[in-house]
Amino acid sequence: MRLRIALLAIAAISAAAWTIAPRVRAADPVPKSEVKVEFDAEGVGPRQIEDTTEAAIPRDYATAWNVLETALSQNRASALDIGFVGFARERLAQRVADQQKSGVRVRYVDRGHKVQAIFYSPEGSTMQLCDAARYDIEVLDGDTVIHTEPVTQNYIALMTVTEDRWKVRVLEAVP
Repeated sequence: MRLRIALLAIAAISAAAWTIAPRVRAADPVPKSEVKVEFDAEGVGPRQIEDTTEAAIPRDYATAWNVLETALSQNRASALDIGFVGFARERLAQRVADQQKSGVRVRYVDRGHKVQAIFYSPEGSTMQLCDAARYDIEVLDGDTVIHTEPVTQNYIALMTVTEDRWKVRVLEAVP
């Protein structure tokens, strides 16, 4: 009898942990993206791009830029988990930490991205993108904007598929 009660208690705790886990993740919900991404997958190789992937890449890339804006403007590195992994996540989290130390924040006002897929790995787990991004950078001291600058920047991005979406693993500015 005690064994059965113990097993039921363990099952209840496991079920509670299972139902709590999504709530913990929901603390940083995937933001509704206002970032506009024009996506061109024409000629990507060596693998043919699937329809679902062709829809997911621009959606998830826009989400990554949206959470980047959130992380920098609110000094919340945890927001990066939604759209970034690996090297890109580490570098951007360090930027947030540097901002927190300096007391100055950066806010991005996104003006759009023209993204071209240039490589899709044979196993379908990685895609390399070229991005021509336009945005404004606002530097804030507290809530006061102390500098604004329009930027047009090219990026090379490496996206990798994760358990539930594509995430940016590498995001490098190029001349």
